[in-house]
Amino acid sequence: MRKIDIFDTTLRDGEQAAGINLNTAEKIEIARQLEKFGVTIIEAGFPASSPGDFDAVQRIANMVKNSTVTGLARAMKSDIDRSWDALRGAEQPHLHIFLATSPIHMEHKLMKTPDQVVDIAVEAVKYASKLFPLVQWSAEDAFRSDKEFLVRIINQVIRAGATTINVPDTVGYATPAEYGALFKYLKENVTGIEKVKLSAHCHDDLGMATANTIAAIENGADQIEGTINGLGERAGNVAIEEIAVVLHIRKDIYGVQTDLKLNEIKRTSQLVSQLTGVVIQPNKAIVGKNAFAHESGIHQDGMLKNRETYEIITPELIGATVEPLALGKHSGRHAFSDRAITMGFDLSADKLNEAFVEFKKLADRKKEITEEDLFILFTDQQIRYKDTPIYKLTNVQVQYGTANTPTATVSAIVPTGESVTVDATGSGSVEAIFNTLENLVKGKVHILDYRVSSVSKGRDALAEAVVNLSINGQAITGRDTAQDVLEASAKAYLNAVNRHLVNDYVGNKVTSI
Repeated sequence: MRKIDIFDTTLRDGEQAAGINLNTAEKIEIARQLEKFGVTIIEAGFPASSPGDFDAVQRIANMVKNSTVTGLARAMKSDIDRSWDALRGAEQPHLHIFLATSPIHMEHKLMKTPDQVVDIAVEAVKYASKLFPLVQWSAEDAFRSDKEFLVRIINQVIRAGATTINVPDTVGYATPAEYGALFKYLKENVTGIEKVKLSAHCHDDLGMATANTIAAIENGADQIEGTINGLGERAGNVAIEEIAVVLHIRKDIYGVQTDLKLNEIKRTSQLVSQLTGVVIQPNKAIVGKNAFAHESGIHQDGMLKNRETYEIITPELIGATVEPLALGKHSGRHAFSDRAITMGFDLSADKLNEAFVEFKKLADRKKEITEEDLFILFTDQQIRYKDTPIYKLTNVQVQYGTANTPTATVSAIVPTGESVTVDATGSGSVEAIFNTLENLVKGKVHILDYRVSSVSKGRDALAEAVVNLSINGQAITGRDTAQDVLEASAKAYLNAVNRHLVNDYVGNKVTSI
C-alpha cells in the first residue's frame, strides 16, 4: 500500500490559534507524545519569531529521534540562518519555507511582482539547500493562485533543491473536487514532480478540511499536514486523528497507510486539550466524549445485539478503553507506579514521589479516583518546572451571602519566598478572588476568558478551571484542578501568572522538566 507521511503542525499552526500560549515544557511534552504517536514530521515552531520559539525548536530537535523535526521560516536568509542554528542538532535537519503566490497576497501583502516572487523563492530554497538535507517549500494561499504561475514557480523551486512541495488551502476556500483537481493538475504539469513529495495543508473555514485532504490523497498527495484536535488559526486545520481513522477504516477505498499508532490517538488528543486549555467539543469526530455514546433506545438495542449495528469505530482502536481502577487511599507506591507506566507516563523517581503525595491527598477527599484524575495528576508532574520563583496558593477563603458583598481572602507564597495575605471584594465570589489575586501579583491583569468544567462524574469530581488573561499586555492561559471550583479558579489564575513569570525569568527556558 502507498504510504502517506503525516506532518504535524500542532506546535506551530495549532499554537497560533487565539488563546493558546504553550511554554517550552509543554511543547516538549506534546512533542514526546507526537513522536510516540508516530507522526513523520513535527513542526516544532517558528525559530525566528521569538527566543522562546527558538529554544523550544532547538530542544525538541535535539530530543526527538524517531520523527523528523522541522521549523518554519520566511523566504529570508536571516530566518533560514536562525532555523539552522535551532535545527542543526536534529537527526535529519528539515526546513519549511513559505512564500505567498496568490495575486491578492503578492499585490497587497508582499507588494511584489510575480517575477520578483519567483526570484525570492528560488534564492531562498537554493540557500537553504546548502544547509538542510530536507527543504519543504510552501506556496502560501496556493489554492487561490493562478495555476500556470503555480506550475512555473514550483518548477523553479524543485530545480533549486526543494524536496517537498506544499500546496495549502490557506483560507479554507476550496471544495474537495477543486482541491483534488489542483493536485492532479500539478502532477500532470510540473517537471520533476515525481522527485519530490507533494503535500496538502487544509484549513477548515468552510468545514471541508477533512474532505479536501482526502481529495488531495486521492489525487497524488504524498503527505498531509494537520493538527491534533483540529487546532489552528480561525476555524483550525484538518484534524490528524480524523484523517488517520478515515484511512484505516476505509482502506478498502483509499488503499493507503500511515505509520501512526492509532491506539495513541485518545492520549494524544487528551494531552493537547489539557495543555492548550482548548476543550474538545462533545460531538467531535473520533475523540469527542460522545463519539461512542448511544442514547436512542433503538440504537442501544442494536448495540446490545451486535456492536457493528451502529459502531463503525471501536473505542479500543483509538486507545479509549478505560480499565477498572483499583487505586484508592490504601494503594501502595508499587501499584501507583505501575499505573503511571500503563498509562504511558515516564516519570522520574522524584516526580513519581511528588505525584504519589498528591494522589494520597486526593484519595483522602475523593471516594473514587478515576482515569481522568490520574491523567491530570501525572501530566502536571511531567510539565512542572522547578528553580523558578513562582506564586503558590496556601489558602483561599470567600465570604458570600446573597444580601452581602462577596469578600475573598487569599494567602500565598510569593516569588520572594514570603507568605502574604490579601483581600478584596467583587460582585461575585469568582470576581472577588480574581480582584484579590490581582492585588497579590501587583500587575495589570485583564480576564479574557474563564470557564470551569468537571473532570469526571459524581458529586466529588475534580473541577478544572481554565483562565485566559493578559498580564501587562501579554495574553497567557492558566489551568488547574481542585474539588472546589473556587479553589480551582484561584489556582488556575496563579498558574497563568506563574507561566508568565517562567517565560520572563528564563526567556521561555524551563530549568527542570
